[in-house]
Amino acid sequence: MSEQQANQRITVYSDYVCPFCYLGRASLEQYQETREEPLEIDWRPFDLRSGQRRADGTIDHSVDTGKDEEYFEEAKEGVRRLQAKYDVEMDLDMATDIDSLPAQIVSYALKQSEDYETWLAFDEAVLDALWRDGRDIGDADVLADIADSVGIDSERVGELLADETHRQAVHEQFQRAQQQGVTGVPTFAYDGHAARGAVPPAQLERLVDGV
Repeated sequence: MSEQQANQRITVYSDYVCPFCYLGRASLEQYQETREEPLEIDWRPFDLRSGQRRADGTIDHSVDTGKDEEYFEEAKEGVRRLQAKYDVEMDLDMATDIDSLPAQIVSYALKQSEDYETWLAFDEAVLDALWRDGRDIGDADVLADIADSVGIDSERVGELLADETHRQAVHEQFQRAQQQGVTGVPTFAYDGHAARGAVPPAQLERLVDGV
């Protein structure tokens, strides 16, 4: 990949269950509409449930994450403000009980094996399934249906989830993100600089174009 091609990609660290990640993608889409040249998304998975994940991969919701009802109410209010600001339709119920790891495993594996447009269609469909339709993206059957809706063989979902190498690759991505100093999502990174949060399109423009 040439330096020019590399500079046409923005790295996005995110977790599908993060509402601000959904809003951040809406902001990125609005910024994209102002660009003459397309900007590819180099998505990097991030596990917000890591502190609650048992050894068998299930989520222990009794673990104290430091996020109480007051935190979630404030987060909901923040989501509402950005939803209005970015004109985004979404279900305001926080996806606190959904584990996004299966979706991240499938998405990351498809990112490695499919062309960019195919992966992006799946990625966006996963986000919409959760935040617009309220579907459980931790369910393999839901993911299979999403895959089928964007022209991907639905049977591949089960195969990807059963392959431990894909799960391990995603865990390595989680660890790498932490080593690189990513502590929250969404985080947008470009050419050695970063912006954290569902920042407005103008801030993404400054990040990428330096204006």
